[in-house]
Amino acid sequence: MKKILFAIAAVLGFGSVTSCSDMLEPDTTRMVVDPSLGSKTDSVFYVEGIFQAMQEVADQYVFQGEMRGDLVALTEKTDSDLRHMYQFETNLTNKYDSAYRYYRIINNCNYYLAYRDTTLLTTSTKVALPEYRGVLAIRAWAYLQLARNYKRVPFFTEPLTEISQIDRQYEQLTLKEIVDRLAPELQKHSGLETPANRSMSLGTTTWNATKTAYYKYLFIPVDVMLGDMYLETEQYDKAVQAYTTYFTKVAAYDGPYETSSPYYAPMSFNTLRMGDLPTDFETWMIGLYSWAGIFDIDETKDIRSTEDLVTYIPMATNRLRGASTVLPLTFGFNYYSASTSRSDLTIDDVQIIPSKSFKLLSDTADYYYFFTPSYIDSPEKRSYVRSGKWGDMRASRYIRYGSGEDSTKCWIQKYNTGNILLYRTSTVLLHLAEAYNRLGYPDAAFLILKDGLSSAIITTGFSNQYLKPSTLDMLQNRYGGILSRANYGRFPATLAYGIHSHGAGQCSDRDDNTYTMYMSPYRLDTIAGLKMHQIGELFPQVKAAMQAGTTLKDTINAVEDLLCDEYALELAFEGTRYYDLMRLARHKNADSPAGYGAQFGSAWLGKKLAITGRNRTEDYFLNEDNWYLPLQ
Repeated sequence: MKKILFAIAAVLGFGSVTSCSDMLEPDTTRMVVDPSLGSKTDSVFYVEGIFQAMQEVADQYVFQGEMRGDLVALTEKTDSDLRHMYQFETNLTNKYDSAYRYYRIINNCNYYLAYRDTTLLTTSTKVALPEYRGVLAIRAWAYLQLARNYKRVPFFTEPLTEISQIDRQYEQLTLKEIVDRLAPELQKHSGLETPANRSMSLGTTTWNATKTAYYKYLFIPVDVMLGDMYLETEQYDKAVQAYTTYFTKVAAYDGPYETSSPYYAPMSFNTLRMGDLPTDFETWMIGLYSWAGIFDIDETKDIRSTEDLVTYIPMATNRLRGASTVLPLTFGFNYYSASTSRSDLTIDDVQIIPSKSFKLLSDTADYYYFFTPSYIDSPEKRSYVRSGKWGDMRASRYIRYGSGEDSTKCWIQKYNTGNILLYRTSTVLLHLAEAYNRLGYPDAAFLILKDGLSSAIITTGFSNQYLKPSTLDMLQNRYGGILSRANYGRFPATLAYGIHSHGAGQCSDRDDNTYTMYMSPYRLDTIAGLKMHQIGELFPQVKAAMQAGTTLKDTINAVEDLLCDEYALELAFEGTRYYDLMRLARHKNADSPAGYGAQFGSAWLGKKLAITGRNRTEDYFLNEDNWYLPLQ
């Protein structure tokens, strides 16, 4: 740890940032001496120093979160550091395993928070507070990543600026202890926005796409951060409250880079209406979808190309303009090529490809569609939905396979624009669903998958199909009342789509704005029942326990596994998978149904991670210490 602290103190955390034009340049030799944070404008340089530190951890964040998950596989071109991480092998020289990178973010934040004057006023507004609370959230995010990766880590909130500070004995805290320390201060800023009034250029690509970083999307909303901290530590009621506050108070903030009516539901798609199936079904479906636009931030020079974006790390368009990323290249795209044509940038030396388990999950999923026989020409009579084993369509929008001699090749295209997504609206909604489920409302969790949060729940009463009265009361009157009469207008029915519909089609019972009882076969009792059966086949003790009769806890566990599948389908390769699996395993260890076993979560995690090509058995993951990396 002294090595890490020495490196931080040596650069004073801020040594690399001096001006807007230098923003994101890591090697400048100029130093900030006795800097002032007492004016309304000086702080921009310090905040951009924090953003630079975020850029420098971006690749590591994704690789640590994906290589240890179940969604990726190696190729013969995969470099040794990624191989070691995939195999859960400790390698003290691994370039993608450095706690220092996170501590550099923390020390930048600590310095800013220690010296920033938050009393500055413009008229009666404290102008520094939005930025201040944004920095609080970034520091909490960095500590969250440290605890996820290293279990128990040194904790400090004062800036390290002198070598003499290195010899102090800093507390070693767990994730729960870190949350207890940081959450109270963040809670003071709940319901309030972070900055949204600045932007900066990150250069122009060789194919003439201008890239702009908008402050609004560089900060993490405080309530999203609070929700994640509470969710990680099994404080589900507080997590629901925090996510509700975000959706009802913060997401509604109309900054200069938002549309006048931002979407609060997941991304929507064209409704699929089918008579006879087209011969080339997959190609036809791809033509309908707009979901992949989520990953094309700035390619159209318009940040509004996606309403799903919450927080991201944009990388510079060339190495002269700032920190670069190897992520596109690892997945087969030469983002920093000198070519002026994007079509020339795909390379053959791909290092990471989808795993067999991911392809099986995606390819065998049911797709739901309106079936309209040719003899029915009235839209009002299209009142039922069928399903086919055509798979989830999301993967087909960002995974490209070769043809002919290249038929064995595969390219994942989520990073072709050099952006690292930290939070999307879909991410936050899925986390809210996870908290609802563990709080005892699996039907509310399924609502987010099936129909999305919608004012129609209140105005049409369709929710009576599967929402219990206690759940409806909770949504309206508890934890901030996300669908109370004061709030439901924020969730217009025309924009509400269940997240599973992003890739699985007509999951809702809605035809335009009309709801019909049990129109879609995507139903809680059916889908959760199938998942219970799958879990029972994997775990004999679970099958035996359920033979005596299923309980609410059985349903909660099954819906949690449905959410686990949805995390894979919606957020694959975005850097969250291993952390999602760890968190769900902890939930299961903490509170599983009777008969499942005290270490059911660990056994469940072993089933997920002991996959083809990985030299670790299921028993390896029964020891929770093996989930973590050694601090170095």
